[in-house]
Amino acid sequence: MPIWFAYTLIVLLVITSVLLTLLILLHRGKGGGMSSMFGGGVSSSLAGSSVAEKNLDRYTVLVGIVWFASIVGLGLWLRLQQASGVV
Repeated sequence: MPIWFAYTLIVLLVITSVLLTLLILLHRGKGGGMSSMFGGGVSSSLAGSSVAEKNLDRYTVLVGIVWFASIVGLGLWLRLQQASGVV
């Protein structure tokens, strides 16, 4: 496989890592979490909404799946490179 494939997966991994961190921090915890910092009462009323929480959960799971797939893709790419004797 070409080297640009690995670079694409690395960029995707970095972007999804940042997004996953932000999405996890936006989740409402027992103490309100960091989501209460953005807008105070407005975000707490939105965070209490079941629709907003479900959408945040869906986005977090989707980004997590893409993050996991990019790690697996990088691992497979590295294994193929080692098997072909390039690396």
